[in-house]
Amino acid sequence: MGNPLAKELETNGIVILPNLLTGAQLQEMQVSFNARLKRMRWNNFDGYEKTEKFRHMVHDVLLLDQGFVDAALHRDVIAILRDYLGDQFELVEAKGWKSLPTKRDFHGWHGDAWYDQDSVRDWIPREVKLAVFLTDVASGGFIYVKGTHGQHHPKPLSRDEARALPPERFVEVTGAAGLAFLFDTSGFHRQSIPILKERNAVFYAYHDPTVPLQREDVEYYRYHPLQLNAAFLGHLTGEDQRVLGFGNTNNFQRGYERKSAHASFQLLVEKSYDAQMLLGEFYGRVKGRLRRYGFSQPPSKHGVNKPAVPGFPLNPGRMPAPSLEGCVRLSQDTECKTNGNVEKN
Repeated sequence: MGNPLAKELETNGIVILPNLLTGAQLQEMQVSFNARLKRMRWNNFDGYEKTEKFRHMVHDVLLLDQGFVDAALHRDVIAILRDYLGDQFELVEAKGWKSLPTKRDFHGWHGDAWYDQDSVRDWIPREVKLAVFLTDVASGGFIYVKGTHGQHHPKPLSRDEARALPPERFVEVTGAAGLAFLFDTSGFHRQSIPILKERNAVFYAYHDPTVPLQREDVEYYRYHPLQLNAAFLGHLTGEDQRVLGFGNTNNFQRGYERKSAHASFQLLVEKSYDAQMLLGEFYGRVKGRLRRYGFSQPPSKHGVNKPAVPGFPLNPGRMPAPSLEGCVRLSQDTECKTNGNVEKN
């Protein structure tokens, strides 16, 4: 390995990448990422997913902004990965999340399990993740145990195993927004606690896509082909396309349907929304009818609306009957003078 950063990754399992992003790139990525964090994803608008209490997950960040694509394909990142992983690696996942403030130890020490350990027994396939902080991180940083990568098949550690970890080999990564680092995911790592402020970060996973995946990731369709935005793909090289998995159908699942863990709740929400749509249709019909009777809009529960016809109140229940003084009945018609105007009924 001629690359000093790749050598550091080989030795320690983690390496900091200085100056990966420009200030302009970072700002645009923050704006796009924060927009997804405003609400939970539902129906016809995008947002975050929530599958655990203290994290708001944003999937497929390559759709959001050019900076996310540029970071994933940065020449320094690709050079290190080529030295460390070989020539068959691809970017297989690109997502991020907001970590919410908490003192709870909700996500302990672990190595990232991703391959099928029943069929892959005699070697440990390599996977590297690129992490980028999108907020300043002073607490709730990333902790890695140097030198634990490539030693064991990845797994979550028990409390006794975690207590036996050597503190002198801990590396805690904190710093300003834009800080980036690579780490071998088989090494033991975690997010530190307490988390005193919200932390936004994105993580890109790179590995050989021909390695068989563990069953739970296949069922969840975790490593699906990347979702990309055509607006950000105008300057790709052939190598960029390979890294992004262009034309690779190895993990594609036709007609995939994710199993619902909350089917009854989903049905309740769907029926509630159907009722809301029916109420909206009814409101629209009432509004149209009132307009035909001369009102610009239906009565408002928030206050008195302006009448459609000057001099006449909006609320039909409060409308005074016109005076019939001076009316002359002619056959079936009545001609009346009201306020100096002639009306026929």
